[in-house]
Order: sequence, then structure tokens, then C-alpha cells
Amino acid sequence: MHEIIWLGRGGQGAFTAAKLLGAAFTSGSNDKYALAFPSFGPERRGAPVRAFTKLSDSPVLDRSQTEHADYIVVLDDTLYSPELSALLKENGRLIINSKENIEGTLSFDAEKIASEFRLPTVNTVMLGLLTGLSGLISEDNAVNAVTQYMPEKIQERNINAILKAAREVV
Repeated sequence: MHEIIWLGRGGQGAFTAAKLLGAAFTSGSNDKYALAFPSFGPERRGAPVRAFTKLSDSPVLDRSQTEHADYIVVLDDTLYSPELSALLKENGRLIINSKENIEGTLSFDAEKIASEFRLPTVNTVMLGLLTGLSGLISEDNAVNAVTQYMPEKIQERNINAILKAAREVV
């Protein structure tokens, strides 16, 4: 099973990215399974949020929060802490949206691509980075997930952001 932790702030779309990843993984396949869920309380916009995606070739029965992830995706660098490394599996990767190069992470200025496509958040840019780095999903499946689950008026901008980010890290 592949497990991904998404860290963001309320309103940044961490849970949306988690769901899109799950939808992309299962797209066009009857033998792939995904579970995506958030972890937050009565917080408001801007409060820290965790979301989780579990991907498997068999039904996902474990509905608990991920304790050791293959990937941790940080949408807001103020949520980064060196202690996050302890949550990674062996050979796990920490992907962070940051203008700074943070040692031990794959730091990427996702804001730059988001602004290029007039996106208010970096969630789909970070999904594109994960797509290009991990090989868990194809670009076509990521595009398919966006067309199925996002409003039509924002699909094209989000698709272009995913594709650009995926290709920049390959």
C-alpha cells in the first residue's frame, strides 16, 4: 500500500488534492483501490489541516491516519518541521512548497506555477509534482480526475498546472 500525507491550511485544498489523487489512481481500473480522508476539527480557514490518501491493489480496509508515509506533501512551508521526517517510510520523500531550498526535502516554488495559471491555491500544482516524482499515477489519470471532480470553469487552469509541474520535476 502507498500512503500519502497532505499538510495544508484550511482553504488550501489539501483534502481536494488527496481526493484527486485517489480518483486518479483508480481511474479506468477495477483492480485499484483508494481511500482519501481529512483530519481536522472545528477549525476555520487558515488552521492546519491533514489529509491522507491510501492507494492499493486490494481494498483499503485500514481507515486510520497514516503513521508512516511514502510521501508527505506540504502545501504551506510554515507547516514544515524537521520532525516530519520521522513520519516517512524508508525511502519516503518529503515534498514541500517553498521558495527556500530546505535540506532533506524536495523544495519547489509551487506558488510560481499557481500564479501563472491564476490559481488561488497550490494543491493541484503539488499533485502535479507528486505525479511527476512518484509514478503512482499517470498525467492522463490526473487530468481525468480533474475533469470528473472539479467544476468545468476551473478545469483547464488546474490541468495545465498539474501538467507543467509534473513535467518540471521529471
